[in-house]
Amino acid sequence: MRLRDLGIVPGIHPPGPLNAITDVPDVRVGHTTLVRGEGRLVVGEGPVRTGVTAILPHGGSIYRSRCPAAIGVLNGAGEITGRSQVDEYGVLETPIVLTNTLSVGVAHRATVDWLVANDGLADDFVIPVVAETYDGFLNDIRGQHVTGADVLAALDGATDGPVAEGNVGGGTGMALFQLKGGIGTSSRVLTIDGTPYTIGVLVQGNYGRRHHLRIDGRPLGIEHPELAPERPAVVEGSIIVVIATDIPLSDRQLGRLCRRGMLGIGRTGGIGGHSSGDLLIAFSNAPSARVPRPAPDFRDLGVPPFLSTPRLHDAFIDPVFEATAEATEEAIFNAMVAAETMVGRDGHVLHALPHHWLR
Repeated sequence: MRLRDLGIVPGIHPPGPLNAITDVPDVRVGHTTLVRGEGRLVVGEGPVRTGVTAILPHGGSIYRSRCPAAIGVLNGAGEITGRSQVDEYGVLETPIVLTNTLSVGVAHRATVDWLVANDGLADDFVIPVVAETYDGFLNDIRGQHVTGADVLAALDGATDGPVAEGNVGGGTGMALFQLKGGIGTSSRVLTIDGTPYTIGVLVQGNYGRRHHLRIDGRPLGIEHPELAPERPAVVEGSIIVVIATDIPLSDRQLGRLCRRGMLGIGRTGGIGGHSSGDLLIAFSNAPSARVPRPAPDFRDLGVPPFLSTPRLHDAFIDPVFEATAEATEEAIFNAMVAAETMVGRDGHVLHALPHHWLR
């Protein structure tokens, strides 16, 4: 079940055929979902409600054929590794891995191992992009149950096609507006100079106080305060937003897309609260915009000294901004609509968003 199945259609731009980030050609997504145990929390044993989500920007070597990219921060009470290098170089050269807060380390190490195995890194260095949100309300987060094998499974299992949403992957134990949250995705298609292009968004949503929730402009959280957990699952919480497109854009323009993704968060009622980690990363996988990696030989770098890469003229970028905000908003609500009620550690419950509230 998705938001549009309930008759709610945010925005004006049409979605792609899957209404998912994988509508952007060559983007791939993989999940590893970990759910086991129930009852009282025993650190190191469970209950376990967590996982990993991996996004591959294209089907080739992202390390060798890098994508223009940018990272934006609405509120910084969270972590996304590799940010300083993305800021400095304006490119993305690794997959993007999403997991829980205390599993960033193992995800980082496993992604390095995956890149070494798949890209033949020798004397080169690599700094993976790993982002997190906190799932300790339902999950034995201190037990650190995500393993390197789980991360590798998400990376190796990444495919195009439909994307599972809700209680899956890195979103397994997450909350949205004190209801069950998780992974959600959406897309928009634009025609520019006669050529169709796609903007796709995937979120790992774990933020929001109930009274802030607005769906299609309606203050649903005020109208429906029921089903909130006795102890708040999050104070303000966090969200990771991944924005992908096949429009040739520069890293500067992709930074602007990150800021429009923030507007999409705001449309849902998110305020970027004090304890929230609202982190966004945008990339363009347009073949013409990619930046080849030079060879690690100062005598022959193997690349031309000047790059001639097309990019969209800023005069035509407003529809791209609109589409980014729309797809971010819908991805968040798709996560909520797809999510199912989950019982976690110590009997903590996050209820699914009742569909009849929306109907």
